[in-house]
Amino acid sequence: MDLGVRWKLHGDGRTPAPGAVVRPDERLSWPRTVGLGAQHVVAMFGASFVAPVLMGLDPNLAIMMSGVATVIFLLATRGRVPSYLGCSLSFVGVAAVIRAQGGTSATVTGAVFVVGVALFLVGLAVQRFGARIIHAAMPPIVTGAVVMLIGFNLAPVTASTYWPQDQWTALLVMAFTGLAVVCLRGFWSRIAIFLGLVFGYGISWASDRIFGKIHSVDASGKLTDHWRLDLSGVGKADWIGLPSFHGPSFQWSAILVALPVVIALVAENAGHVKAVGEMTGDPLDDKLGTAISADGVASMLSTAVGGPPNTTYSENIGVMAATRVYSTAAYWAAAGFALLFGLSPKFGAVVAAIPGGVLGGITVILYGMIGLLGAQIWLNARVDLRNPLNLVPAAAGIIIGVGGVSLKFTDNFSLSGIALGTLVVIIGYHGLRAMAPAHLKTQEPLLDSGTSSYDEAEGDKAGVSEAGDDKAEDQRASS
Repeated sequence: MDLGVRWKLHGDGRTPAPGAVVRPDERLSWPRTVGLGAQHVVAMFGASFVAPVLMGLDPNLAIMMSGVATVIFLLATRGRVPSYLGCSLSFVGVAAVIRAQGGTSATVTGAVFVVGVALFLVGLAVQRFGARIIHAAMPPIVTGAVVMLIGFNLAPVTASTYWPQDQWTALLVMAFTGLAVVCLRGFWSRIAIFLGLVFGYGISWASDRIFGKIHSVDASGKLTDHWRLDLSGVGKADWIGLPSFHGPSFQWSAILVALPVVIALVAENAGHVKAVGEMTGDPLDDKLGTAISADGVASMLSTAVGGPPNTTYSENIGVMAATRVYSTAAYWAAAGFALLFGLSPKFGAVVAAIPGGVLGGITVILYGMIGLLGAQIWLNARVDLRNPLNLVPAAAGIIIGVGGVSLKFTDNFSLSGIALGTLVVIIGYHGLRAMAPAHLKTQEPLLDSGTSSYDEAEGDKAGVSEAGDDKAEDQRASS
């Protein structure tokens, strides 16, 4: 059985040939391959460590399980889809909601374990019926709206939890990270979040030395005098040791909050497989279902021992595009580095000590970027928001998700925020589409400024013919 663990040497093993790429089944020399693996770890470092910290989970366990998840993914896809699997930021809002409802870390991991199961089943369905079932159930208007409300639902976390801990450090980190994303080039722009964390560490340390303790709320929300950067836990942590494991706990209320994120994970995997296929010139549509299922299995395994769920990382696509090296051997090396980092509690303690103000500056950009990825999905698919069939369910779902609107069924069961917003988008879109008149189901612009084709269609029904409607009439005649 071909597991994709044999690689041909590319050229002289030093650099890709002019105009060529190092394909997934090729590699450079082993020293260069290992170096590229380390580079992939650095590229995913910011998001893969920030996410578990924001979810209240052990960062050491997160990085260890990301290495395990990457190995599972590479084996499942037979080495055809180069990818690093790290902690998904899409679950940060879910974790915040579950903890606000009194949930523990076990409750969080139990809920996202079920998401992993759902993702695995979606992957099996895609393998059986093809990608068309994804497009039918989750068209771009639905996927974009769900991703958007997941991201923007996180805004109160930044505003009420992280930013108030040290507003000036948060402002400086936000500005620095923004400059790094925009002004730096190539690999450095890909690790802008990581650079922002390092900058924030430095600013917090310097502020403690210059200004002393800060009088503000701490991580628990209590107003106290405290150090911005508390490294006491680092000194107590061992250099080598196992991370903290725990089993999942299952609660229906938490599971319903988490399940909508499966839509974001399917979109992330589909986008990753498509992007890699285009860059390598190897169509990977036949591997989409396998990739989704592998991500589901990896997330199930991670959450079963107390880690976070995983997803394919766009940061690593950037590294591959910059280096033109798509070798899966580099990802095996990256997985090895992740396992080693996971075995160092002291390393995890450094990550866990990230000051709240630093996280405030980072998350202002990070959460907004997650939300705006939903808008990017709309742009790429040319979704027409002038069509009320698209506009109404998306508008209602996003406001419910962002505003935390709640729908109470019984004393012990209610839907709100992400879960309710997602249901409104999905059920609203498909329900309205089933009842909508035929002219609303076309792709022509609707509700345009001035005279709209929607108004024209309504006028036609009443027997009213407007001047200047020739184009719209031709479109309707051709349809």
